[in-house]
Amino acid sequence: MAVLFHSARKLDAHGQVDDFWMLVDGDTISSTGSGPEHPDAAETVDVDGHWLVPGFLDMHGHGGGGFSYDNGADALASALAMHRSHGTTRSVISLVASPLDELLANLELIAAVAAREPLVLGSHLEGPFLAPGNRGAHGLEHLLEPSPAIIDQLLNAAHSTLRQLTIAPELPHAFEAIDVLVEAGVAVAVGHTLADDALAHRAFDAGARILTHAFNAMPGIHHRAPGPVVAAFDDERVTLELIADGMHVHPSITRLAFGSAPGRIALVTDAMAAAGSVDGDYILGSLDVSVCDGLATIRGTTTIAGSTLTQDAALRNAIADARIPPVDAVTALTLTPARALGLDHRHGLLAPGFAADAVMLNHTWHVTGVWADGARI
Repeated sequence: MAVLFHSARKLDAHGQVDDFWMLVDGDTISSTGSGPEHPDAAETVDVDGHWLVPGFLDMHGHGGGGFSYDNGADALASALAMHRSHGTTRSVISLVASPLDELLANLELIAAVAAREPLVLGSHLEGPFLAPGNRGAHGLEHLLEPSPAIIDQLLNAAHSTLRQLTIAPELPHAFEAIDVLVEAGVAVAVGHTLADDALAHRAFDAGARILTHAFNAMPGIHHRAPGPVVAAFDDERVTLELIADGMHVHPSITRLAFGSAPGRIALVTDAMAAAGSVDGDYILGSLDVSVCDGLATIRGTTTIAGSTLTQDAALRNAIADARIPPVDAVTALTLTPARALGLDHRHGLLAPGFAADAVMLNHTWHVTGVWADGARI
């Protein structure tokens, strides 16, 4: 059934269009335009002058609504429902370092969910191939070196749904692993690393194309040691994840990143179970986590353990606190992550041929409606 959206203020990576209309046929946008003349449709949605933006794509998250993505199919569905209510129409399911058999089982589960649920794009292995000295909220006992045998097991369990894998390039055999993963169509990310800028450049030249949550769990920028963040700034092929909650990264650093890598910042949540829920005690992988005033830390430490962020809040933070132009902030939630995962032919724009994923927002950038594959959710 055709659905017509009209009287919208469209905003996507191609810019703003007022009095915008969009015709949806099934799960796909069939035509767009502006002005009072538009096609007829069986159903209409009056956007009433509010913002209409593409559905948000979160390429890095671990849970929400009180549930962790790695705690079974029901928990996964509940966590996703919370994020969808905040505008995230497509999600990559991120897994922290865990015993290998648990990782394999979760990859199998995510592959099965993705096969029947197109809003789930696949999985992201944030662990286990991380530097012990910059592991963040990943259990030390579950970290591994990237041997060919383990890589094969992970790829086989994922059934071609492994979208992204984070790796510390200083680990033994890391570059052999990058070669195999790139050949398999996996987006390789540098992260949880002690690498300097030279080693990060080597990893990008080898095929890594993402920097996992830039600035966090990696060397910072020093005037004599620029580190992996500046290496990513310098490489036009690289997308930088950024957690814009004001806790992981100061708003002024968010502004620096957007200015240093225009069109290459992807706003991610890195959300754990407490996102969209309440302060208290949680579990992330094998670690006990305490959440106080929205800040999640490994219990008894000051180590940040994921976030309590939703993508609509990231949008508001970027615009209001970091003073990012709205078009750039929206792009960082839509087309940029889609491009990083090789999905920009289908996701990230309100344009003909693209998935009918859209978010309606009021003048304060709060979500008032969400559609995915043409259906309101």
